[in-house]
Amino acid sequence: MNAQKASVLFGLNYHTDSHVVINQGGTSSGKTFAIIQVLFCLACATENLVITVVGQDIPNLKAGALRDAGNIYQSLPMLKAMIKSYNKTDRIFEFYNGTLIEFKSYNDAQDAKSGKRDYLFINEANGIAWDVYTELALRTKQKIFIDYNPNSAFWVHDNLMGRPGVQVIISDHRHNPFLSTQTKNKIESLKTEDLQLWRVYARGLTGKITGIIFSNWQLCDAIPQHAKPIAAGLDFGFTNDETGLVLVYKQNGELWVDEVLYETGLTNTDISARMITAGISKSTPIVADSAEPKSIEELRRLGWRITGAKKGADSVNHSIDILKRYTINITRRSVNLRNELARYKWKTDRLGKTLNEPVDSFNHLIDPLRYVALNKLKAAERSKRTKSYLPQAESNDIDFAAANLLK
Repeated sequence: MNAQKASVLFGLNYHTDSHVVINQGGTSSGKTFAIIQVLFCLACATENLVITVVGQDIPNLKAGALRDAGNIYQSLPMLKAMIKSYNKTDRIFEFYNGTLIEFKSYNDAQDAKSGKRDYLFINEANGIAWDVYTELALRTKQKIFIDYNPNSAFWVHDNLMGRPGVQVIISDHRHNPFLSTQTKNKIESLKTEDLQLWRVYARGLTGKITGIIFSNWQLCDAIPQHAKPIAAGLDFGFTNDETGLVLVYKQNGELWVDEVLYETGLTNTDISARMITAGISKSTPIVADSAEPKSIEELRRLGWRITGAKKGADSVNHSIDILKRYTINITRRSVNLRNELARYKWKTDRLGKTLNEPVDSFNHLIDPLRYVALNKLKAAERSKRTKSYLPQAESNDIDFAAANLLK
């Protein structure tokens, strides 16, 4: 997206008179970027403001709102000229006019009682607790912006929508003029894969996504010092699909997974350079997508210990079954993997019946994790067995008024 231009979402957020502005949107609608643009404009125009951007945790902020802010800052010389300093460690933009934009996360409601502000932006609000939001809102003088993907109803729908002074903006990828046609087509293709996902991520409508495949994962701060390395998993992408790489470890019968790479446009030479920069030893076994034999051979000639994943009949479901037998610890910094796990689900037919096949989307890090499971793990070695089942399909909670508007 070109930071010097703005979408319709910028105007809607900038010119609103509402105290609370809810941005409910599908994937790649540009809602976060537009709100950050608004905050920069407010900061430039008014002296001595305190503007707080809040995320679920710091890794989420760095992968989303803070990255957008950095891109805007770097691409606009006129904005740079108005900013006295950008403290990357504390995540604070300080303007010459005395205004501050700070990026923060809060552990709990008590933690959120510290500090007051003029403007508040709750980024990916469905990862923030209601009591944390309440404490922050009470200490915000002028305006509150909220954004999220509506994969299910939560406190925004229950406690804010329909109240006086609250505006709701529903957006999707069609409101983002800077998105490539290929990406738009990819999002629209969800309609043939799963209508639940299409309604949420392609139309920004409130849904109730059912049939999530993995529930046996939890967050960890880091890989334990004495965890045993198992292998790296690699999934190749290029223009429209990300190249994904994860490192998988084992300790005390549990899996520990760290996201290393999630990026488009990488050649095999780029992938090799990224792995070296990440500190991965060339002796580390890498299990890669066997559908890319040429890429595997090129990386092998660059000195990497890489093999193609051995796939058999029903290998996808078999690898899922292996992974469901472990407790899986995901590092907090593995934001893209966390997002994929939250969306990775069983297909449903047009009647809503759950099928025994995953949706082939949101899996550029899950697939390499599966490759490692299928080729390096034994199903018998586990500390905690998780029951494998196909959840019953449930009806979607859809905003029909919005659906009619966005047809």
